[in-house]
Amino acid sequence: MHKKVILFMLLFWGALSVLGQSPNTANLWGVFGQTRFVEKLNREHNLYYLYPTFQQSLRDLEGKELVLSGFYIPLEVGPTEALILSKFPMAECFFCGQSGPESVAVVYLKEKSSKRLKMDQIITVKGTLILNESDVNELCFILKEAKIIGYE
Repeated sequence: MHKKVILFMLLFWGALSVLGQSPNTANLWGVFGQTRFVEKLNREHNLYYLYPTFQQSLRDLEGKELVLSGFYIPLEVGPTEALILSKFPMAECFFCGQSGPESVAVVYLKEKSSKRLKMDQIITVKGTLILNESDVNELCFILKEAKIIGYE
């Protein structure tokens, strides 16, 4: 009887931890990957650009603090408050490889990293998700007020 109670409690706590998972533990790259893009003429630049169409599940995450891990791609040499996080290493990323715009996010840190980061280093950041549907000078996925919370 005692073993059954312990087993039940373990299963109950396990179920609660799975049901209570926040978007912070979700596979954000998978959610980003559900984004569809439509080619439209941008009259300001007189060029065609890919504009995102966000799923409702992604829209529901906007404005929330989320955690995202990926490959560090520098925007500048030296410490900076802005960086790119990619689902893939530099050779395969959106800018240099075959991936799409759903595989990168721009991260704006609250403060410059005190640690020297290396290209393709895997880092984990926590920040507020902003979705960009219209500014062609910015990426589709933005994490603002972010902090680096893990290094590999």
